[in-house]
Amino acid sequence: MFSSHYLYFLKHNILTRFGGKSIPLLASYKITHHCNLKCRTCPFWKINSAAPTYHEVLKNMQQLWQDGIRLIIFEGGEPFLWRDGAYCLEDIIIEAKKYFFCTGITTNGTLPINTAADTVWISLDGLAETHNLNRGDTFDRIIQNISDSQHSNLLVNITINRLNIEEIPDLVRFLTGKVKGITIQFYYPFPGTEDLGGAASARIAILDQLIKLKRQGFPLLNSLSTLEGLKKNRWRCHPWLIGSVEPTGEITYGCYLQNRAEIACAKCGFAAHTELSKAYDWHFASILAGKKIFKFRWY
Repeated sequence: MFSSHYLYFLKHNILTRFGGKSIPLLASYKITHHCNLKCRTCPFWKINSAAPTYHEVLKNMQQLWQDGIRLIIFEGGEPFLWRDGAYCLEDIIIEAKKYFFCTGITTNGTLPINTAADTVWISLDGLAETHNLNRGDTFDRIIQNISDSQHSNLLVNITINRLNIEEIPDLVRFLTGKVKGITIQFYYPFPGTEDLGGAASARIAILDQLIKLKRQGFPLLNSLSTLEGLKKNRWRCHPWLIGSVEPTGEITYGCYLQNRAEIACAKCGFAAHTELSKAYDWHFASILAGKKIFKFRWY
């Protein structure tokens, strides 16, 4: 018997395909721009904006639910730094679990990883020297926090850029056994960091290596279909599936870059968008990838 999750997704697919509706599914909520790091690859810590209050976040979550969102990921800045008086991120997670099928957190991993969120992504940019070049001397602390965490679905997300592309296979091997799984994406060249983008030939070559590692059993959670599709971005994007929330409370539906940077689809490397769009188009491998990442049950 299918769970209510899958029945909802089936109903969603029917309504959007045949009912003329555009109903989003997944939202990233930037709960704060504040961060304890100043990574070269991130434009968001440079933005000086006030964080939302606890009750403002609850109001936004209710709106997201009403709009159709069922998967929510809190990010920043560094989301674990969010505070509103006595309230902290965990209070938000507890409330979010009442609404959404899955709650996630994307963190830089420099703070203790103790949360009831269903999935936690830790951002790692390479092996120690390369990672530290972007994020400061944090690699050893992050690996220790991973080791200390008891979270059952702790993942690492690797953003591939020109500086780390050669060592990605070694990083995958290093992380195997330390985390539940690994996801990847390609760096999008935000203004001022265009030099970090990789050449098309290098992109294809590293994806071929990742496909080989996945077939060998390494815990890469991106589907083979998505890894193949990212080579030349030959996949159909459904941007309306995605929602984004700013610390100001502004909600945007569409591409993650909308109102943030120039949208250049040929340069897209947002593998999560690829996976979600392919799952909507009934690519079974992408549906299974979502099941593993978000820990859905069939029953």
